[in-house]
Amino acid sequence: MLNNNKKNSLSGRFRNFYPVVIDLETAGFNPRKDALLEIAIVTLSMDENGWLKKKDTLHFHIIPFLGACIQKEALAFNKIDPYNPLRQAVSEKKALESIFSCIYKGIEGEKCSRAIVVAHNAAFDHMFLIEAINRIGIKEHPFHPFVTFDTAALSGLVFGQTVLAKACKAAGILFDNNQAHSALYDTLQTADLFCELVNRWKRLGGWPPNENNV
Repeated sequence: MLNNNKKNSLSGRFRNFYPVVIDLETAGFNPRKDALLEIAIVTLSMDENGWLKKKDTLHFHIIPFLGACIQKEALAFNKIDPYNPLRQAVSEKKALESIFSCIYKGIEGEKCSRAIVVAHNAAFDHMFLIEAINRIGIKEHPFHPFVTFDTAALSGLVFGQTVLAKACKAAGILFDNNQAHSALYDTLQTADLFCELVNRWKRLGGWPPNENNV
């Protein structure tokens, strides 16, 4: 049986998983061929009363990998110029190594076993992330290979909305469409949304679970 302190921790709340909110901006839909252009993460923490909140943020513009495809339709959608020097873009390797260093510290500090992707339409971000990891030859990484927390699915259940902007508005979270499709902005909004989903379940009495039923 978990004690109160354990329940009010990330490891106790998420079965030893360390949730990391992530958003990627890409130059298409094919994770093997299309460029990864931008990545942002937000780590989370839980206070002594069990309320989930945002913690640290990392954000990188990415140099397209050698031979990457750039779909004009994708750039028209996310309004990214991959070759603009003002982006101060870095390689996939440098970005992921910096992100993983931050995540490993969080996993250790929270006494978790591994990280888990939290994202809106998480399968998309997870596929591009894993492909980038494979492409740069990282043998070990912190993320679960296939399990994710998808805020689109959770928002569909709770709010009847699956689009990020509409789910945020239904949750009482401000959303600026002019800033949307930036990895940093979308990650911050998704983190707020995930925290609200988890905290709302707690406010409704769904967590901690009833000891008589577990």
